[in-house]
Amino acid sequence: MDSEQLKTPKVRTIVVTSGKGGVGKTTATANIGMSIARLGYKVVLIDADIGLRNLDLLLGLESRIFYTVMDVFEGQCRLDQALIRDKAWKNLSLLSISKNRQRYNVTRKNMMNLIKALENLNFRYILIDCPAGIDVGFINAISPAQEAIIVTTSELPSVRDADRVAALLEANGVYDNKLLVNRVRTDLIQKSKIMSVSDVQEVLGIPLLGAIPEDSQVIISTNRGEPLVLKRKLTLSGIAFENAARRLVGKQDYFLDLESPYKNVFQKIQNLFN
Repeated sequence: MDSEQLKTPKVRTIVVTSGKGGVGKTTATANIGMSIARLGYKVVLIDADIGLRNLDLLLGLESRIFYTVMDVFEGQCRLDQALIRDKAWKNLSLLSISKNRQRYNVTRKNMMNLIKALENLNFRYILIDCPAGIDVGFINAISPAQEAIIVTTSELPSVRDADRVAALLEANGVYDNKLLVNRVRTDLIQKSKIMSVSDVQEVLGIPLLGAIPEDSQVIISTNRGEPLVLKRKLTLSGIAFENAARRLVGKQDYFLDLESPYKNVFQKIQNLFN
């Protein structure tokens, strides 16, 4: 066995951010994280949206949170006690920074120490669900990340905020950024009512990770506490999230063709929209 095989696999710490709230950042974190876990990797999702945590609801784990990272920092519990394993996929864990309505000043040092401790627990992927906005909570949440997924919609205010977030990420040393365009409405794009996915990518100049179509099943999935990617009959958005996760781990280079999805869901195309 050579030295390359003996090397410890690299831990990837990825922050999922948007700048603007309401674009589906937490939904993206839950579905991409679950998809990566289903590919066999050990994954932890960190809900860093202090005071407004929702990641536990999307995973159906809201009743299982007894300890948070703040309890770990204060010496009230161990880190492994604050980690909540998914009910079905035991290689997926959830970690909340704080309970609802609790707001703490989580420092950069706190976040860096937390990530180091998680690396020692052999997690391969650490996904941080970043707070909306670009205040101190955002800066602290992105501090330990080496990569970022920027979530936006095709709406101009969302694209503008995504551009500001991209600039802030680079200013803080996070250069490996990928774009996820969420809630894509092909009907409005075809009528030139909103920007196409390729237009958004061109404006932002960020590599495209995926484009997720608008899906009414998101609300149903949230209420059930079950990510879209766990549905027996996947919707287009569920397939798109799975494909984005596969691209993230380097397993697939194909984009979902939202123009004719049922003809060939894994068709490789130059542009999603013309």
